[in-house]
Amino acid sequence: MEIEEDKIIKGGEFLVKETKAEDVFIREEFGEEQMMMLSATVEFSEKEVKPHLMRFENKEYSLVEELMRKAGNLGLLAINVPEKYQGLGMGFNTGMLICEEISSLSGSIATAFGAHTGIGTLPILLYGNEEQKMYYLPKISSGEWMACYNLTEPDAGSDANSGKTKAVLTEDEKHYEITGQKIWISNAGFAHVFIVFARIENDKNITAFVFEKDKVEGLTLNPEEHKLGIRSSSTRQVFYNKVKVPTSAMLGKREEGFKIAMNALNVGRIKLGVAVTGASKRIINYAINYSNERKQFKTSISSFGAIQHKIAEMATKIYVADSANYRSGQNIENHIKRLEESGIDSQKAKLLGVQEYSIECAILKVFCSEVVQYVSDEAVQIYGGMGFSAESEVEAAYRDARISRIYEGTNEINRLLIVKMILKKGTTGEIDLMSSMKRVAKELLTLPTFENTSKGLFTEEKKVLNNLKKAVLLVAGSVSEKLGNKIATEQEVMMNIADMIIETYVLESALLKTEKLVMKNGEKNTAEQIAMCINFQHQSVEKISKNGKEALYAISEGDEQKILLLGLKRFTKINASNLKENRRLIAKKLIETNKYCF
Repeated sequence: MEIEEDKIIKGGEFLVKETKAEDVFIREEFGEEQMMMLSATVEFSEKEVKPHLMRFENKEYSLVEELMRKAGNLGLLAINVPEKYQGLGMGFNTGMLICEEISSLSGSIATAFGAHTGIGTLPILLYGNEEQKMYYLPKISSGEWMACYNLTEPDAGSDANSGKTKAVLTEDEKHYEITGQKIWISNAGFAHVFIVFARIENDKNITAFVFEKDKVEGLTLNPEEHKLGIRSSSTRQVFYNKVKVPTSAMLGKREEGFKIAMNALNVGRIKLGVAVTGASKRIINYAINYSNERKQFKTSISSFGAIQHKIAEMATKIYVADSANYRSGQNIENHIKRLEESGIDSQKAKLLGVQEYSIECAILKVFCSEVVQYVSDEAVQIYGGMGFSAESEVEAAYRDARISRIYEGTNEINRLLIVKMILKKGTTGEIDLMSSMKRVAKELLTLPTFENTSKGLFTEEKKVLNNLKKAVLLVAGSVSEKLGNKIATEQEVMMNIADMIIETYVLESALLKTEKLVMKNGEKNTAEQIAMCINFQHQSVEKISKNGKEALYAISEGDEQKILLLGLKRFTKINASNLKENRRLIAKKLIETNKYCF
């Protein structure tokens, strides 16, 4: 998929630039090779994972290890590993597609898969030297060796660079002795390859190391943690007591550990977004099936308006998440290709490709993890008392969903990062944020125009979207001007702005996907998707208005506040629409097909 230079939207630039529908990627455009790989993954899930769903709730850690090795034999752990290292060398977005499917049935499998193929592989792929990559990657991608990532410590969670684990150079200068404690380490119980972060002497930043477990002494593991969800995913504390590793075990350069950790997490965030979207699709299928089968008052509960409301809302949020996931995934893949074609080394291109869209990665982590929580909660409600039973599929799904708002950086941390990264790009001139903010502020002094002569699909919706972007710029600009460098201390206001940004991005993604589907299939065959976009836009307007008001209340008063609030009101107007009938249309399609079908 070749992208012309003037069609490229940089990371975060969606706020100040318009994207055309023909320039975004949608999952319906995956080719034959990708769909064959997806079919193999579906077969694996249905044959190897689905029959054992209840066993995952009984803490059968060996089952997860067994299935991970089977996935490795099928090549499912090697999707994004280059062929040079015996991987399949497929594109970033293809990796997203496979991750979505394999993560859909069980949170335990999803966590093990994500930890192994993401943070357990990427630090080596992106920062390892050639010798390290040739040595580790073939066996990691085949599933012969499982990998784990040791970063979090008792006093170093969100503040990852504050870890106290030490690496001391031995007198002969041939080894480092690592001493410290790591917690919440996924796959630790069966991992052979350990990636660990430690501080050398009094360095400002941590350093990364990679080694094989059976080649060191002094490494011990606590018993498996007992967890609310993802019960069969191995999660242990790891203790290092003068664990001696050769100096050649250093991954990347000294003090590069924090950079390695953060860049691995960028990929982890977008992969988590697509993983929990896959889970959301599976959960809504349970809810639709149950509502069609469950009879009350001599009729299926799926015929009741209250149930249809729930099903339609669940589907709408999933559809929006799906639209944003593959739009972003392809943006990353295209950027990697552009960098490689410009002569940049493939390893560095992959690193920079994801780094460019780190804002979108954080957006998807937050939005999709909150969608799966919403969907699982509503599924339990549709099941009623049965949903509260440990015998039901949705009870486990509800518990598994909860961790997704915590790992890969809590949603609060990611919200703060979204605003921080966008403002930084604006300050450095990477995106034209500051002049856009000034134009919006100037627009407040002019009379609004109500004439709209343009025609076509989503004409009104695009106008609303454009105004919502102005609302974000108005509030973010006012807050930045008022608080300056103190903005970082006003976390509540930053989270208000983050929610405005998140809603804008995912709404635009859904509108663009739907417009592209209409071009392909016609309006009549895309009626439900159009209805989902209209309904979601109404929700976005409400959410952006609410968060904008809260932020402006916090930083302004008097006449200044009145003017800003009038501006916000001007940019958050939307025409009335019969949302109830839209929901009924959406639900009808889902109930008739007895599954999520978008």
